[in-house]
Amino acid sequence: MKYLLILLFLVAQYTVGQNTSPFQIYNKKGKKISVNRFLKGLESCDVVLFGELHDNPMAHWLQLKATQHLHSMDTIALGAEMLESHNQKQLNDYLNGLISHDEFVDSSDLWINYKTDYKPLVDYAKQYNLAFIATNIPRKYASFVYRNGLEPLALELSDEEKSLVAPLPIAYDPELPGYKSMLNMMSDHSNPNFPKAQAIKDATMAHFIYAHYKKTGNQFIHFNGDYHSKNFEGIYWYLSRKDENLKITTISTVEQENVKRLNDEYKGSADFIIVVDEEMTKTY
Repeated sequence: MKYLLILLFLVAQYTVGQNTSPFQIYNKKGKKISVNRFLKGLESCDVVLFGELHDNPMAHWLQLKATQHLHSMDTIALGAEMLESHNQKQLNDYLNGLISHDEFVDSSDLWINYKTDYKPLVDYAKQYNLAFIATNIPRKYASFVYRNGLEPLALELSDEEKSLVAPLPIAYDPELPGYKSMLNMMSDHSNPNFPKAQAIKDATMAHFIYAHYKKTGNQFIHFNGDYHSKNFEGIYWYLSRKDENLKITTISTVEQENVKRLNDEYKGSADFIIVVDEEMTKTY
């Protein structure tokens, strides 16, 4: 019995010492907070920009939990980078029960991980009659900007097509650190239009977020790639230009080998930082 107790003690000590938590949430200053504290911290803002890693299951799970929590407080609206503005009619038809899910999928340009990662959010909106806004620019227009720059876009689009993007011309600051770093990532093959294509996405998402918020006054939770709102740039920058009094909360998702301490490079990158174990399985 003595040796069994010693063995059990050693096993318990070993288990406690292991990093078995799949994620940990931190505030802007790098202090650990609970999931409940995180959810409560989202309640008082006008817009939540939930920056995700597209293939990270913990981020998608927390997106659903945040949606459920905020909806329990009041009526909310949802929106996502992963749905493009030209598919808004199909999305509305599905939400309103006019077409089946298969018809929605067949008639829309959906991401490869839609069914695993974003369908639960869309179906939640459908179940509770919540608005879901397809905020992203149609990809062909972003590709056009990548090839030709921002200036020719207004001449290329019809009036109907212009309704699918942010009002042109958009403001663009090439000195924003996020856009500058995009050029550095491309090294010798840098295309000066690369960050402009990112900017037209950011501006368009901000445009549709704010248009719906301004119309309804309902808190808006938006799901986007982390880079689109990290360091209070991207969508955040464009929203702030529209209304400097808008209360915006940002969330960033990162991966680390050890979730027990936030790496210095991520401190201050968002109001809340979700750190996920880098060994976490991917959704695709």
